[in-house]
Amino acid sequence: MAYWLMKSEPGTWSWDDQVAAGTDHWDGVRNYQASNNLKAMKLGDLAFFYHSVNEKRIVGIVEVAREYYPDPTDASGRFGMVDVKAIRAVELPVTLAEIKAEPRLAELPLLKQSRLSVMPIPDDAWRLICTMAETDPA
Repeated sequence: MAYWLMKSEPGTWSWDDQVAAGTDHWDGVRNYQASNNLKAMKLGDLAFFYHSVNEKRIVGIVEVAREYYPDPTDASGRFGMVDVKAIRAVELPVTLAEIKAEPRLAELPLLKQSRLSVMPIPDDAWRLICTMAETDPA
């Protein structure tokens, strides 16, 4: 199993929207590196749901429910999407400031490539962030 972080602007698609939908597609990705990360996702992989823009915090966990397939919102046909299922909210949201303050997370793509919308999270970082969020890592 691999772990990921997926960013969404809460005004566009929030954690509450994801929970209400249950399972829905993660579309609109137009960055090649983020798209490659979507392509690498496998059924059952878990991802942090991150509210970007003003909130800048991890608020939930989703599971990949369908692997990469064409994104019908992309007229060029170059990009795809995955489906994700809401698993649970984190007990304690973890802010970007808290992540930056934790030296063991200094190499996260979230800090190194701040504009990347879909990124891998190493196993040890996943466990640490789950501890910070007071949330079961599995």
